[in-house]
Amino acid sequence: MNSKPHVLAIGGAHIDRRGQISGPYVPAASNPGMMREDVGGGVFNAVRTAVRRGLSASLMSVRGGDAAGETVARAIGEAGITDLSAVFLDRATPSYTAILDAEGDLVVGFADMALYDLAFPKQVRRSGLREAVGQADALLIDANLPAAALERLAGFEPTRPIFAIAISPAKVVRLKAVLGRLALAFLNRREVHALTGLGEDAPASAVIAGLRAIGLNAAVVTAGDDPVIAYDGSGTFRLAPPTPRAVADVTGAGDALAGATAAALLAGHPLRQALREGVAAALLAIESDRAVPVFTPGEFAATLTLVPDPVEMA
Repeated sequence: MNSKPHVLAIGGAHIDRRGQISGPYVPAASNPGMMREDVGGGVFNAVRTAVRRGLSASLMSVRGGDAAGETVARAIGEAGITDLSAVFLDRATPSYTAILDAEGDLVVGFADMALYDLAFPKQVRRSGLREAVGQADALLIDANLPAAALERLAGFEPTRPIFAIAISPAKVVRLKAVLGRLALAFLNRREVHALTGLGEDAPASAVIAGLRAIGLNAAVVTAGDDPVIAYDGSGTFRLAPPTPRAVADVTGAGDALAGATAAALLAGHPLRQALREGVAAALLAIESDRAVPVFTPGEFAATLTLVPDPVEMA
């Protein structure tokens, strides 16, 4: 019997393309740069980091019967994750393309993910999925799932905690119907605005009050280089992320934070301690040019020493 906590991840696992401009960004013009391709997806990135932090995992996603789908399947296997995904032979595998400026900040992202909207509502009705949920210690989901699929999942097993990744301002609104069922949500200030209407520069107290008012019992809210704010039933706190030693690519930092935080929570740590581990993973992601940072336990421990303790908020 596996003694590791087991998480069932449900959501995006697709091709990630990241193009980085080599000089100053010039709008509406051809910009020289370099394109890299990898396998990513919010929940897949997060669960790979969770596995690196000690969890066992399975993944349910959907993909096409093309070469890109074979690449995704190979990446899932190489990560040591049990693949429960469905393959649609006549469809193209979803993809996400991000264009970054020379400093690694996102200029624009483009999501080609129609298969998720088409297939996920049917896939969550599979009898095997209910069994997989029952065998997991927690669910890790993302808002690539359409609202109908999220609602069905939320009703499966009320004793299983559900951790949710917002994905984008356009998709986070899909979580509205299940906010009260979430054990913890990971989102940024733009996604908070999409859910609550609050401005991106709203004070932390207003952000937390706004999220509580719409039924979210616990959340982690990131804001780039600014402090991460978080709350749960035990209170509210903020954590100032350390300055990266080098910035390679900010894409995937939020996913790494979610995966490492969820792993620490399932290991029995309170949110304040778990979030320190999440911020350490995010720092490693920012410093890496990979979709998911690769690190040894020693490297992670050394990075964790750079992360300060959270500060309680009134």
